[in-house]
Amino acid sequence: MSHPALPVTIFAGRSVPALARDIAAAYGRVEGDHSGELGGVTLRDFSDGEIYVRYDESIRGTDLFIVQSTPPPAENWMELMLLVDAARRASAARITAVIPYFGYARQDRKDQPRVSIAARMIARMLEQAGVDRVLTMDLHAAQIQGFFDIPVDHLYGSVVFEQWLDEHSRPGGADADGRGGADLRAFRDNLVVVAPDVGASKVARAYAKRLGADLALIDKRRPEANVAEVMNVIGDVAGRNCLLIDDMCDTAGTLTSGAQALADGGALDVQAFCTHALLSGPAVDRIEASPLSRVVVTDTIPLQRTSPKIEVISVAPLFAESIHRIGADESISTLFVD
Repeated sequence: MSHPALPVTIFAGRSVPALARDIAAAYGRVEGDHSGELGGVTLRDFSDGEIYVRYDESIRGTDLFIVQSTPPPAENWMELMLLVDAARRASAARITAVIPYFGYARQDRKDQPRVSIAARMIARMLEQAGVDRVLTMDLHAAQIQGFFDIPVDHLYGSVVFEQWLDEHSRPGGADADGRGGADLRAFRDNLVVVAPDVGASKVARAYAKRLGADLALIDKRRPEANVAEVMNVIGDVAGRNCLLIDDMCDTAGTLTSGAQALADGGALDVQAFCTHALLSGPAVDRIEASPLSRVVVTDTIPLQRTSPKIEVISVAPLFAESIHRIGADESISTLFVD
């Protein structure tokens, strides 16, 4: 016996307001009605920093989606937990945490004595708060899904990156904007996909296969956190256009040192796809001073500082389609391109 779909409502915290609005608007277009608005919620801070949460409308019996990326500060996680708790106490029928960027995912194993496995702790906190499902993108380690005892839908940024590349490189399509580097059609015809470290090699290999490109790998060692030392380039990059692939760009040390190694190896043009643009500390300055001609990122994290070398593309349509399919109890496996 089939059951009628629950009414879908979309709310958001304060970490990614523009992306949340875009997801809601894109969802309305998918549904073909006027449902493309965020639900009303009151969020404010007491004078000491404590967070206050209140839903401004009834959510009883709804299929509730809460959009909140969780980059630092940790208050973004706390705000999400309070939104979930308030929704559970207000009798939402199902609660899905939509976390475009899943913070604390780098601490996913005990690789040293006396350290926390933060990703596992966060997973338990979400479950205990009352989350029924998690929708996220490009986890730092895909195995983090195993920390959860609830369904996790793990989307891949490659869907939007490859769509962007297709649109800008096909005959008659949009051209590169002339900020430097080869025209994207020529760039793609002479392409080598590069993994900036061993951890990114699987994703880079998948990109290379789908784009019909060769694969290269940068062997590096990290003497301490946020400091990367490039050792050598494995693969032929001389006279080729190189596309670096990574799930996140924090201080941009890995990305820019990798780009320099590729340039030193004779690469003609170096560009990069990075899903999550943390861009902390000297990241933007490093990108601007590096051989990179373009870094394409998504809007899972708001940019704190823009640069002529950084281009932002939206993941809102992909998340909106996923929300539609989850709400309708349809498969979203076709959105999982890895």
